[in-house]
Amino acid sequence: MPTSPEPGREQPSTYFVQDRSLQEELNRLQVQDHLLTIGMGGVLPEQRDPTAFSHVLDVGCGTGGWLIELAKTTPTCIRLVGVDPSLTFIEYARVRAEAEQVSDRVEFHVMDALRMLEFPNASFNLVNHRFATSWLRTWDWPKLLQEYQRVSRPGGVIRVTEPELVAKSNSPAGLLRLSALFLQAFYQAGHLFTLTGEGVTSELARLLRQHGLQEVQTRACTLEYPAGSLERQRFLEDLKLIFRNVLPFLRKWTHVPENYEELYQQMLSEIQRPDFIATMNLLTAWGTV
Repeated sequence: MPTSPEPGREQPSTYFVQDRSLQEELNRLQVQDHLLTIGMGGVLPEQRDPTAFSHVLDVGCGTGGWLIELAKTTPTCIRLVGVDPSLTFIEYARVRAEAEQVSDRVEFHVMDALRMLEFPNASFNLVNHRFATSWLRTWDWPKLLQEYQRVSRPGGVIRVTEPELVAKSNSPAGLLRLSALFLQAFYQAGHLFTLTGEGVTSELARLLRQHGLQEVQTRACTLEYPAGSLERQRFLEDLKLIFRNVLPFLRKWTHVPENYEELYQQMLSEIQRPDFIATMNLLTAWGTV
């Protein structure tokens, strides 16, 4: 269990969707979790022996999808812990764990990893995060990686997965222009090292090595969404929600054009075309403690 009492309220967060109580964001995170796990080939596709991870920590767990799937597919995981600063997300994750009948091994706690991971030293075999670009700034990486190593057992694995922030597509207008705004805002807010789609992924291996991890490896993955597939429909739903939910963040960190709604509607029209093509590149980096 955490070493301090469970907070009973939402904690401040650098998460890019400012209103974390939005039902639309809860829905989007579930869609995103499913897309990532299916597209990457499972919860731990690059790890040779997932059964070695008896104690797992998932940081920035959101609505808990990755951790719950790990519990369902890997019975040898005996303690799985998810933390997130959002009480809304954590309460939702707890309900999901109960519904999936894994709550005997899965627990969720309100906790801000940017302050401290409230666990004793050497508590976990695996520390994981996915898509922390949504809340992690460039200057936060050193302290966070130190915390990951502190709560990891000797020989344990720290694993991070981040996206190239802009999906590749044949949408020449709406989606590309909205993506450019998205990129600019994330860079201005400090979430990217460079003003490019690879503004985090290009730095992952260096960061892990620089901050003390050994045997650092990487695995690239391209998610594709062919016409007619269920994953394509879920990807389109993710796009619809993300460019609606992110608007306050865009207004805070960059200039939003007056015709944003027009661009948004244009994007919705474009992505429904039968010939619409989109791919997303991801990079997983991991190393041992």
